[in-house]
Amino acid sequence: MGRVTERRRTIRIRDGAVSARPDTLVAEEPLEIRLNGKPLAITMRTPGDDFALAAGFLVSEGVLASAADVRSIVYCAGAKADGTNTYNVVDVQLAPGVPVPDITLERNVYTTSSCGLCGKASLDAVRTTARFPIGDDPRLRVEPELLAGLPDRLRAAQQVFDRTGGLHAAALFSESGEMLDIREDVGRHNAVDKLVGRALRQDLLPLSRAILLVSGRASFELAQKAVMAGIPVLAAVSAPSSLAVDLAAETGLTLVGFLRGSSMNVYAGDERIALHTGV
Repeated sequence: MGRVTERRRTIRIRDGAVSARPDTLVAEEPLEIRLNGKPLAITMRTPGDDFALAAGFLVSEGVLASAADVRSIVYCAGAKADGTNTYNVVDVQLAPGVPVPDITLERNVYTTSSCGLCGKASLDAVRTTARFPIGDDPRLRVEPELLAGLPDRLRAAQQVFDRTGGLHAAALFSESGEMLDIREDVGRHNAVDKLVGRALRQDLLPLSRAILLVSGRASFELAQKAVMAGIPVLAAVSAPSSLAVDLAAETGLTLVGFLRGSSMNVYAGDERIALHTGV
């Protein structure tokens, strides 16, 4: 199986001094996801947790809702011409009775693109396929101070980032701030899929009492994945996109951006944030 990190020779220049040395880099390899033997999507990912990634991806696509929906997840053998396995092709077999989606060209464009379809089509797609409408009842009430402490805890738990400096991370926290799970990947959307897939395989969906924190920005795709998993709060250390804010407002997702130190912006769902001043 592909390794999480690889070594490459590099020329290092420091204050005019030049030296050659090996550097540790994050591994990036393609993963083809097949559904009942048919190609569905290809994503560039950091090897590891591939079965969880495939399962989480299918949750975000509205195909899976529970562990019982999956008959098996396996690596496809003979992926190379000489018959050896690359561990870069995963086939998800659905359990009997689980509807198989129509894998059309339009669907493939939607699933493999980093931003999906644009505008209203994207919002409609999530609305019609969401299995877990956000329903945290009683509603979460999150203290800003709790949110403010989460990025440092996320960074402290990034083991591979410390060796490479080149990985995104996503983590699930409880409403009391306990870290429930963390995954790293070259793509933050893959890190989220790995989290959701692990939760699915443990029959923990919907994640209706969880907070999802992602490194970097909050794209529409990440907001979509949170909604599809029933997560009520998505926080990011950088900016959200306009479409992510639109999706959050429409679905009831609490969306927090620019979470840095004690500062943050709440773009949607501020009723879940325990504000102490009038706004």
